[in-house]
Amino acid sequence: MQSLDRYDDIIDVRSPAEFAEDHVPGAINLPVLDNEERARVGTIYKQVSHFEARRVGAGLVAANIGRHLGAALSDKPADYNPLIYCWRGGMRSGAMATILSRVGWRCSLLKGGYRSWRRHVVAELREEGALLPMILIDGQTGTAKTEIIRRLMAQGAPAIDLEGLAAHRGSVFGLMGAPQPAQKGFESRLWDQIRRFDPDTPIIAEAESSTIGRLHIPRRLWDSMQAAPRIEITASVEARARYLVTAYSDLTEDREAILNAINRLRSHHSKAQIAAWREMAESSAYEALAADLARQHYDPAYLRSRKTGGEIKQIALPDTSPEALDKAARQVMEIAGG
Repeated sequence: MQSLDRYDDIIDVRSPAEFAEDHVPGAINLPVLDNEERARVGTIYKQVSHFEARRVGAGLVAANIGRHLGAALSDKPADYNPLIYCWRGGMRSGAMATILSRVGWRCSLLKGGYRSWRRHVVAELREEGALLPMILIDGQTGTAKTEIIRRLMAQGAPAIDLEGLAAHRGSVFGLMGAPQPAQKGFESRLWDQIRRFDPDTPIIAEAESSTIGRLHIPRRLWDSMQAAPRIEITASVEARARYLVTAYSDLTEDREAILNAINRLRSHHSKAQIAAWREMAESSAYEALAADLARQHYDPAYLRSRKTGGEIKQIALPDTSPEALDKAARQVMEIAGG
């Protein structure tokens, strides 16, 4: 796979719908055919003739590139050096590169287009291969594992926020407002982060199940996580409940969302238990609700699913204050540095 880091911009000329599903990370979308135009040209190709489709398509492509030159590309300098791609490095990206090159810019095409990028991601993440060196942050719900991961990332550690990439907190209360990305998009973002790390340095990630919301952790990464040693974070139920109320503040501002999430637990708990949780939510007793959910639902589920053995260290949080989380992040870095 050619280097993607030496270009001023990566330009994806595919339609907005194709771009939304997945794209090379960091790319900007300057479509030479929008969704409707692409469908129209495809229909002409199938129902009329290849020639007529090319003739109509060429006019639309030229007009769209002209609009980009007058808008998104209007302030680019004389030494502008973009990388351009479409589905497989063919007509759409070639048309854009030809016109931009006539302007005087040094344009390059991504060999094989998006299809080549996707094959590379699949080969690296989905197919069997050498396990990636990893260390997992484990612990019961509310032990601020994701927040510790984010602090590690801010310090430049080779850490991955899987829940952030998946736009989901990994539970029935996990939706973050924005929709989750497509599986392909999740994998591209994931691989873009992994490829930047030193291959000999352990990657730090949170211990997760094999799915986060509706997204699946790719096979090679999941196998690596299963084999990885773990650092367990512990804290009292009271401290965890206080943290959860803060971390899920978006839900405490949307009572209906909390009630809907509680209802999704009906297959796991009695009617009386569900009613008690609903009453807590309706009376805004969120800290009590978080503590009881931890005791009655999440802690037992954690103990049932938790993999035994493999811990290399345990870090006890006195509370979940910023100071305590900063200290925990430093401890994780010391342990990972070994």
